[in-house]
Parts: sequence; C-alpha cells; structure tokens
Amino acid sequence: MVREELNRASELLASAASRTGDDGSSDRLADLADQLANLSEGGRGPDHGRLARFQAALDEIQPTVDDETAATIEEARDELSDYRETLEGV
Repeated sequence: MVREELNRASELLASAASRTGDDGSSDRLADLADQLANLSEGGRGPDHGRLARFQAALDEIQPTVDDETAATIEEARDELSDYRETLEGV
C-alpha cells in the first residue's frame, strides 16, 4: 500500500534537497525524504507523533533556505498535514 501523501512529500523534499546550496540543509532534507519514502510503502504508516517530528524538522530548515526551496518545503508540509487528517487520534 502506497501512502500517496507521504510519497509526494518525499519527492518534494528530495527536490528541495537537490536545489539548496547549504550542505547541512540539503543532507537533512535528503534524509527526511528517504525516511518518508520508506514510510510511504511500509506495512504500517507513521503516527501523529512521528509526523509532528518531521514537521518540526521542516520548521527548523525552512527559514535557512531560499524562497523557492522554502515554498517546496511548504508543499511537503501540506502533504504531511493532509496525511495526518486521515489518521485517528489527536
């Protein structure tokens, strides 16, 4: 089962990672993209807490990148939010 929102967020973050000139931000975005790609196809999807940690990491990275990359990160955040709406709880 592919979780489309997580897959799309992964693709967006991989794109953002390739465009940023800051190696630290690029590495973090690429790592987050890889984690989301794995979660998008895993047997069990992430819970609210795990998604909140992804969003917190994006909150830290977003102000350090250019406007275009920040917009791409925002799109990925929207995908994560859309996925969170499908989860029970919180």
